[in-house]
Amino acid sequence: MKIIDLSKPIQYNKQDPWFMKVKIKHKPHHKAKWLIRILGLPFKLFPKNFTGWADDTIQKMGVHSTTHIDAPWHYSPTVNGEKAKTIDEVPLNWCFGEGIVIDMKHKVDFDPITVEDIQQFLKENQLEIQPNMIVLIKTGRDKLNGTKDFHKKGTGVSAKATEWLIDQGIKVMGIDAWGWDLPLPYMIKKAKETNNSELFWEGHLVGQNKEYCHMEQLVNLDALPLTGFKVAVFPLKIVGASAAPARVVALLK
Repeated sequence: MKIIDLSKPIQYNKQDPWFMKVKIKHKPHHKAKWLIRILGLPFKLFPKNFTGWADDTIQKMGVHSTTHIDAPWHYSPTVNGEKAKTIDEVPLNWCFGEGIVIDMKHKVDFDPITVEDIQQFLKENQLEIQPNMIVLIKTGRDKLNGTKDFHKKGTGVSAKATEWLIDQGIKVMGIDAWGWDLPLPYMIKKAKETNNSELFWEGHLVGQNKEYCHMEQLVNLDALPLTGFKVAVFPLKIVGASAAPARVVALLK
């Protein structure tokens, strides 16, 4: 079995916007010696050639800062009037299943992915979406990872396309762009220009009425075939959270 990593590295990047910066403190082995001594073990009883243990502290990292999966709670406190699931409440059987790649690399920046785009791709490639698949939208924008343009450029999935995927029985979907919708600064700009309050975050807000999860900031989708693999996307079990980082992988026989 071949395993393909679809998750980006978790590390500090100065090009990230302030709201998604990650800061990790790496503690060298020798620092632990003094902690162990304070805990009560005399230096003379340290094991031979013991250098101490390395340790690390995540000092700053939002749950949406890297490759992650959003819970229904992120989009709205309720889904059809019922309390939305937080990430620790998302069923694990949603998070493992047959994968399918929808190649949308031809879509230019700020041009949303539509139902017709997805249906045309499926028809041309003689593919069919089955319930409980995990749908991966490939835009090629993972190449912008680590640059100041990552959250400013790209395409995104329209509200109607998001709803259509859910109606096909899809609970988990994902994209290799910064976000599921069109870029955040662009959505704000267009909403102000058109005075249209329905433009902002329209893909996410489908979750007010239809329960689903999506992954953002995937990588390496080019390494996958269109079908014939499984996807595992198990989030950290953060109680009450709107999302969680996940080590997303594809499993190929």
